[in-house]
Amino acid sequence: MAGIYIHIPFCKQACHYCDFHFSTSLGLQQQLTAAIVKEIMMQKDYLGGEQIETIYFGGGTPSLLTKEEISDVLTTIRRNFTIHPESEITLEANPDDLSKQKLEELRSLGVNRLSIGIQSFRDDILTFFNRAHNGAEAARSIEDARSAGFNNISIDLIYGVPGQDDVTWRAGLEEGLKFAPEHISAYSLTIEERTVFGKWQTANKLTPMDEGLVAGQFEILMDTLVNRGYDHYEISNFSLPGYHSRHNSSYWNRTKYLGAGPSAHSYDGVSRQFNIANNAAYTRRIESGEIPSEREVLTTIDKINEYFLIGLRTSAGCDLTFLSEYGFHFSDRHRRYVDELVRLDKMVVEGSLLKLTNKGKLLADKIAADLFVSDE
Repeated sequence: MAGIYIHIPFCKQACHYCDFHFSTSLGLQQQLTAAIVKEIMMQKDYLGGEQIETIYFGGGTPSLLTKEEISDVLTTIRRNFTIHPESEITLEANPDDLSKQKLEELRSLGVNRLSIGIQSFRDDILTFFNRAHNGAEAARSIEDARSAGFNNISIDLIYGVPGQDDVTWRAGLEEGLKFAPEHISAYSLTIEERTVFGKWQTANKLTPMDEGLVAGQFEILMDTLVNRGYDHYEISNFSLPGYHSRHNSSYWNRTKYLGAGPSAHSYDGVSRQFNIANNAAYTRRIESGEIPSEREVLTTIDKINEYFLIGLRTSAGCDLTFLSEYGFHFSDRHRRYVDELVRLDKMVVEGSLLKLTNKGKLLADKIAADLFVSDE
């Protein structure tokens, strides 16, 4: 099985925290969508004929696409790849785009999973983020999606927001849980240098939340959702039983995937491919018959370190038996470090599996980096 990711790099307006590749100039949307369609045809052999289990429209704001544009992309995929009859087809959407007509169109095209960028139900926080919707629209979009027949809905939420105390964060979680979404993705607000928030921080107009307070809100998140029946299957992702994001899980399971569109990444099991993050240049080069990408062949050490980085973020953990297939064996340094993590209740060892506890999840990326190997 394999997956396909489509990057739609357009937004109505720029969120103050966003560091993804996007443009608020929508004039080239039709032309660029046509280029994505062409890239899909050019890349039809990339996955070696494997059946497609997941299709994911990300961005940017894929819900800005017209019915015809989404149809063109899906029709092209279906003509050039073999699609599993029970494939997961996800589209990221902003609440303000999800009119009843839009939802009916998406259902008619075969989209069977929505990832709705709620971020918050509070108007003051949404204004702070420069989101295009308000809290009432956020709630309405979920209700209308249910009425339209969507029974696999994910919502995004953000914690660690300056000025958002624990009481406010708990209230936001409870507001989201009222709708019983099958999936919740929750992210700590990260201030990136190139964003509006990054500029505000440099100018001393914004002070990030204290790391200890952010950690506290992450603990509230874990406790609240797990107690309500959600499986914490990846650091930032929670789902009701049977509703893991199959597309995202394929990344963590090292499944092959093709990424189409500017800035999209691909993985064929041997190498990673990175498309250029420039809409105009991407379109020109696709139109000239060239795939505008760079390729990185993964070394054995790359694969080992990626496995630590990704695996430790998941509830499945890292399997040392799997790593041994790459010739990896624990050094004395690794064993001492793991023993210390176990002593500090940050990791558990279950046979050949290494798994992080809730305490360890607060430091997942650092712990992974400490376990990295080098060629020295």
